[in-house]
Amino acid sequence: MRNPLSKKVVEIKPSGIRKFFDIVSDMKDAISLGVGEPDFDTPWHIREEGIYSLEKGRTFYTSNAGLKDLKLEIANYLSRKCHVMYHPDSEILVTVGGSEAIDVGLRAMLDPGDEVLIPQPSYVSYLPCVTLADGVPVIIELKEENEFRLTKEELLAAITDRTKVLIMPFPNNPTGAVMREEDLREIAEVVIEKDLFVISDEIYSELTYGANHVSIAAMPGMQERTILINGFSKSYAMTGWRLGYAAGPAEIIKQMIKIHQFAIMCAPTTSQYAAVEALKNGDGDVEMMRDAYDKRRRYLVHELRRIGLPCFEPYGAFYVFPSIQGFGMTSDEFATRLLMEEKVAVVPGTAFGDCGEGFLRISYAYSIENLKKALERIERFVNRLKEEKKPERQG
Repeated sequence: MRNPLSKKVVEIKPSGIRKFFDIVSDMKDAISLGVGEPDFDTPWHIREEGIYSLEKGRTFYTSNAGLKDLKLEIANYLSRKCHVMYHPDSEILVTVGGSEAIDVGLRAMLDPGDEVLIPQPSYVSYLPCVTLADGVPVIIELKEENEFRLTKEELLAAITDRTKVLIMPFPNNPTGAVMREEDLREIAEVVIEKDLFVISDEIYSELTYGANHVSIAAMPGMQERTILINGFSKSYAMTGWRLGYAAGPAEIIKQMIKIHQFAIMCAPTTSQYAAVEALKNGDGDVEMMRDAYDKRRRYLVHELRRIGLPCFEPYGAFYVFPSIQGFGMTSDEFATRLLMEEKVAVVPGTAFGDCGEGFLRISYAYSIENLKKALERIERFVNRLKEEKKPERQG
């Protein structure tokens, strides 16, 4: 019998996040700080709109690209929040989460052998999606001393004659890093000079602290080179509704819709009606959740530093990325021992790229109460490691 499996698919590594949560699910009294999912319920008025759509029998397919009313609201949102104008009928595609938008965007743009620059540490799906689209992933290792921001020099050093697309994963999962306007201007200059395209994953755009999010699509000359990806999972606590979108040049969106049409047909209808309500009337909900995350962020960074885990201050998303390099252990070893000895689940930094070695991802999409309990256990574990490191007295 011939091998039924694709070699390309078999060689893709499974997500490095899943291993720990398969264990946690069967572990009594375990605390998980690993899942990137808001602990808030979807705001009631958004849920109510979804329920109302079902009561009205709105269970039909929408157009492939999405409900016209939703695309209009997305265009309005991007105009007021990101200062970029998109035509709802030709430049916006509603997808099954932001992840689908990344996948179909890459498949629509890449020919075999085209290189895609992926700054890491970053979201686990970028690299396999490039591989599945027959592209060649090229990793740019982000550095803690640069607050995990992409620099012009790092970008220039990675570009070759085969480079076609740069993925911009900011605000960043797992580090919480953001790109300031001056940083984006430098990157945009290189992109235009080298005739590249950008896939800008801005799913955490509403969860920025201390300054408003800036999109690279708003930089001069960049809108026609950028696929802006966003969604409803993080900012509106709508992970299970599975709804995202892509906005970009009509010629690219047209081809993305073609792939989406054959693979998906359309995003969930009920979710689309709920999303219209989210964009129209959800700003207050976003602000409330962002303020709660900000309090947790500041608390967690302070406590991790206090107990001996150095941590640069994240300004986006809902993750911290503390260093464990002083303990002489790999990230996987540290996370495994913490889980087994103290029943606290975190994610090894290497789940987000090899350059994540020496770091952990800890999510603060959890209540202060849960964070306090987890930190008590982490402090106990860290103190035990410090004792283990002390040299034995010589008699």
